Amino acid sequence: MEPAPGTAENSKLRHVEKDVLIPQIMRERAKELCSNKVQAFTKCCKETGLLMVVKCRQENTALKDCLVSYYTDPAFYEECKTEYLKQREEYRATGIKKKKQKLSSNV
Repeated sequence: MEPAPGTAENSKLRHVEKDVLIPQIMRERAKELCSNKVQAFTKCCKETGLLMVVKCRQENTALKDCLVSYYTDPAFYEECKTEYLKQREEYRATGIKKKKQKLSSNV
């Protein structure tokens, strides 16, 4: 018998979900939310070539700080976990996997 939506059984997470799938959603969403910093770092790297390690430190630090602020935010984790659980519930109900949307930027 299928557990009812919202029950404790339905919201239990397997190890792979906690340690792989939810963090994957977090990375994707953080990249979107930090897209201006991603673009600045990408632009700097393209313009400086081999010297990017030295020349793009400021952009790299800004990007890392932005991403880490999301990775370490418990509320952001819970948001992504809720999103994952909705996707999982939809998949279990329909058997259809949700397609990932591609970002329009060159990330």
